[in-house]
Amino acid sequence: MKKLKVADINVLIKYGYPTLIKQAEAYLSDFDKENIRISIPDEELVRLQAENPHLSIDDVEYIFTGAAFYESIINFNGFLLHSSGVCVNGWAYLFSADSGTGKSTHTGLWQKYLGEDAAKIINDDKPAIRIVDGKNYVYGTPWSGKTDQNLNIRMPLGAIVFLERSKENFIQPISAQDAIPKLFQQTLRPRDPAQMNKLLDVLDKVLSETPLYRLGCDMSKEAVDLSFNTIRRDK
Repeated sequence: MKKLKVADINVLIKYGYPTLIKQAEAYLSDFDKENIRISIPDEELVRLQAENPHLSIDDVEYIFTGAAFYESIINFNGFLLHSSGVCVNGWAYLFSADSGTGKSTHTGLWQKYLGEDAAKIINDDKPAIRIVDGKNYVYGTPWSGKTDQNLNIRMPLGAIVFLERSKENFIQPISAQDAIPKLFQQTLRPRDPAQMNKLLDVLDKVLSETPLYRLGCDMSKEAVDLSFNTIRRDK
């Protein structure tokens, strides 16, 4: 069992395959008592891999330990958002969409045109959002999808942007009511009613205090200029 601090939560976790060994290195910590314990027995990993033959045993460990963490974070006023998160000037901006839509491409363009020193990817697939001391924060986690782009940092949440492909660039604010169905498509929805109520309470606060947008974009510098200049919080 290894000790990680992820999203300011003490996690005692069992793992042994290359992807998580590499990804978790920046999160290694030391503490006396864990908040979350994750231990998937070897035989369970084998069973899950047999049920998902397109995945390696390494993939299975990575995916299902991540799922266990994100199920547990609901108890700590948090949730995951399937998104690519980019940090600029002390704020984190999350671009959420279905896989293959281009959210990682768009944040990559922020890095290209704003500079990699100015725009950093906090997590390229599943950043964590938590309410801490009444404020909304984005955290990097070891579970960042197909890439290793994640940072063990926290940043205040600047905006959530729901991205779609478009031949013309546009961005428009949306209401929390309009954002809820989009967000539910991109987060883990617990089956337990009590856990669902906790998640709804967190979402209510986060969405009521966070600028929300719908973005249609191509892969141009103009798309970056439009999104960055519209949603930036450091004006």
